[in-house]
Amino acid sequence: MTEKQGRTHPRPPKVTGLPHLFEAAGYSVAGARRLWRETAFRHIVAAFLACLMLFTFLGASGQEIALLFVLFFCLVATEALNTAIESIVDHLAPDWQVFARDAKDLGSLATMCLLAANAVFIVAVLARLLALIMKDNL
Repeated sequence: MTEKQGRTHPRPPKVTGLPHLFEAAGYSVAGARRLWRETAFRHIVAAFLACLMLFTFLGASGQEIALLFVLFFCLVATEALNTAIESIVDHLAPDWQVFARDAKDLGSLATMCLLAANAVFIVAVLARLLALIMKDNL
């Protein structure tokens, strides 16, 4: 454990009402900054933007684009939880431990399941759009 990880700080006082909303938003922004340091997350964002441009260019419906956003945000949430699990496990078990491996593997599985769900949806939409384009060109 590093010196920085070993330091403890007093718990800040509980905030309620509207200030709590602003603090919660600040925590979310800090989480997004932390997640941005993960290469996998940057790949997810790049793939989402590429798919969004492709869907728009090919004429995907509003519902298809909305579902792309929903699946993307579900994937981001899962990747954030996976990263949180990895951070906690790395802190609790700096050496190899079975529980650490299992926790990381399960977090990875959750992310992979949502990646697969995104891929199935994207392929289905692209197949539909390309079939329409080919039909129109006949």
